[in-house]
Amino acid sequence: MDDRPSRPSGATRRGQPSPQPENRAPERPWRTEGMPPGRDDGDRPSRLRRLRPFAVALLAYVLLFAVVTWQDQGDAPVTVSYTEFSAQVDARNVEEVFARGSTIQGELRAARPVPGRSGEEYRQFTTERPTFAEDDLLTRLDDAGATVSAEPVVEQRGALWNLLISFAPILVLVAFYWWLFRRQRQLGAGPFGGGSRRKPVDPESVRVTFDDVAGIDEVEAEISEVVDFLRNPEKYRRLGARAPKGVLLAGPPGTGKTLLARATAGEAGVPFFSASASEFIELIVGVGAQRVRELFAEARKVAPAIVFIDEIDTIGRARGGAVATGGHDEREQTLNQILTEMDGFSGAEGVVVMAATNRPDVLDPALLRPGRFDRTITVNPPDLDGRFAILQVHVRGVPLADDVDLHQVAAVTPGMTGADLANLVNQAAIGAARRGADSVSARDFADALERIQLGAERDVVIPPEERRRTAYHEAGHALLGMLQPGADPVRKVTIIPRGRALGVTLSTPEADRYGYDERYLRGRIIGALGGMAAEEEVFGVVTTGAENDLENSTRIARAMAGRWGMSQRVGPVSVLPKDADPRLAGVSEALLDAVDEEVRRISEECYAEARRLLRENRDRLEAIVEQLLEHETLEEPEIYAAAGIPRPSGRQLGATVPA
Repeated sequence: MDDRPSRPSGATRRGQPSPQPENRAPERPWRTEGMPPGRDDGDRPSRLRRLRPFAVALLAYVLLFAVVTWQDQGDAPVTVSYTEFSAQVDARNVEEVFARGSTIQGELRAARPVPGRSGEEYRQFTTERPTFAEDDLLTRLDDAGATVSAEPVVEQRGALWNLLISFAPILVLVAFYWWLFRRQRQLGAGPFGGGSRRKPVDPESVRVTFDDVAGIDEVEAEISEVVDFLRNPEKYRRLGARAPKGVLLAGPPGTGKTLLARATAGEAGVPFFSASASEFIELIVGVGAQRVRELFAEARKVAPAIVFIDEIDTIGRARGGAVATGGHDEREQTLNQILTEMDGFSGAEGVVVMAATNRPDVLDPALLRPGRFDRTITVNPPDLDGRFAILQVHVRGVPLADDVDLHQVAAVTPGMTGADLANLVNQAAIGAARRGADSVSARDFADALERIQLGAERDVVIPPEERRRTAYHEAGHALLGMLQPGADPVRKVTIIPRGRALGVTLSTPEADRYGYDERYLRGRIIGALGGMAAEEEVFGVVTTGAENDLENSTRIARAMAGRWGMSQRVGPVSVLPKDADPRLAGVSEALLDAVDEEVRRISEECYAEARRLLRENRDRLEAIVEQLLEHETLEEPEIYAAAGIPRPSGRQLGATVPA
C-alpha cells in the first residue's frame, strides 16, 4: 500500500493553487489538515496573543514614566547662577534650601525676576555651588533665617531611577526563567518539554484521497462507509443509524495505515487531526489527559472531522497487568481520558476516531468494545496485483525506460509493503541519477532490490582458501534449493561479500504464498542447512558462517513443534505464544522439554537429509563451485545450467531477480 502522497504539494485535489501556510507553529502535539479558513491551527493563540501580557506590562511602565516625567517637569525649579543665589541669601530672601552634594535647591520668600528673562519670576530654584567656594554658606543661611536640610545620596537619582533599579533584579529573573522555559520546550527537556515546534501544515496541499492509496481494495471498501457518513450524515440519521465511533487499523509496519486514515479524511473533505500516542505522555501526571481533552474539543468545534491516533498501543495497553505501576500513572490517566471522550460522543457530532497499531493483541479490552472502536480493519501486505498498483502510484513522477515491466517488479517482490516498494522506486531512481541516466531502467530496479535486501557490496580481500570455502557453502544452499520438490526457485548466487555475509543465495517463490505445509517447511530447513552440510562433507569442519543459517532453521523447527502442531509427540497444541513466557500461560516444564527435543529431532533429520543429497549429487556441487569461483556471481539460468537441472518457468527482473 502506498505510504506517501504523490500529489504535487503546490496544488489541491481540484487543481487550484493552494494557500500559503501561515508563519506560526502549533504548540500542541497534534497536526491538522483540511481546517476551515481561519481555523488552520484550531483557534490556538497567535504569537501576538501570547505576547499580550508583556505588551501590557511595557505599556504600564511607559505610562508611569510619562507621569513621573510630567510631574517633574511641572514642578521643575529655575536654574540660577551661584551669584544670584548669594545675592538672595544676603537679601534674607531665602526661606529654605535642600543640599544634594554640590547641588542646592530651595525656595524664596518672595518671587524675584529671572536674570536675563524679562517678565519671568521664580520662587523655586536650583544652583551648583563651586568646589572652590570658601564662603561660610551655612552661617549666612542661618543668619538669614533659612531652613537648611539635606537628602541621602541614593535619592539623588530621582524617584524614577530608584523605581527602575529596585525592579531590575526581578525583571532579570523573570526574563531568565521565561527564556529557560522556552528553551526547554524547544529541546523537549524538562517536565513540560513539548518537543521542538513544528511547521504549520498547509491545509490543502497535503490532502490525499483514495487515488493515492493502492493495493488494498478490500480495506477501502470497508472504510468507505465512514467516508459516506461524513459526506452525507443525514442519510443515516433519518434512519436512526450512527457512524462507528472508532475504527482501528491493525497491520504490520509500512502497510499504509496512516496514509489510509489521511485518505479517508481527504476523500470525505473533512478536517484531519493526527497525533502519535507517545506525544501525549509527559512526566507530570495529568498533562496527557489534558491534551486529549483539548484535542477532542478542537475536533468537535470543526465537526465533522477525523481524529487519528498513531501507535495507540503506547498508551492503550491492557491495564492491571503484572507490569502495571498503579492506577495513577500517566499512561493510564491518558487512556482513561480517551475512553471518556469516546463515550461522550452522541453519534450526531460527526467526529470519527481512527487509530493504528502493530500490536492489536496487547490493547485494553475497554478500547475494543462496541461504542469505542466498533470496527477493526486489518491492513495486510499487498498481493501481486496490489504491489503492481502501488508501483504505478510511486512511479508517477519517475521517467521509466522501455525495458521496465512493473508486473515483473511486482512478481519478484513478494512480502514487500507499500513503504518497501516506495523505497525500492526511490533507490532505483537514485541509482539512475548516480550513473547520469535520463530514465530508470530495469537494471536500476534490479540493483536497488539487491542493495535493499542484500546490502551494499564490500570491497574486501578474501584469502583463496576462504573464498573457496564460501563457494562450497553457497553452492550447498543453491543445490539443495534446486533439488527439493516444491522449493522456491533459486534466483541468484554470489560469493561477493555483501553486508555482513561473505556470500548470498537468493530464492523467491513464483507466486504469493499464504500457507505452508510440513513438507515445504522441512525443505526450507534442509536448504538453510545446506551450506553447513557442504562444508562438513568437503572440508570436514563447520565454521561460524553457518550462524544465521542455524538461527533460521531453528526458528522454523521450533514453530513447527511448538506453534503449528507438526509434531506427533507434542500433539495439536500451541505451546509457544507470541512474545510471552509460555510458563505464564500454564505450560508445564515437561511440555517445553518435549518441544526442545522435537526441535532437535527435526533439525537433525533435516541435516542428515541435506548431507545425503549432497553426497549423491557431489558432481553437481563441484560444477556450481567451479562456476562460482570463475564468475563470482551466477544468475538463475547459469545456476541451473551448471547443475544440469531443468530450470523452472518464472519471471526475471532484467538480468537478476533478487529475493
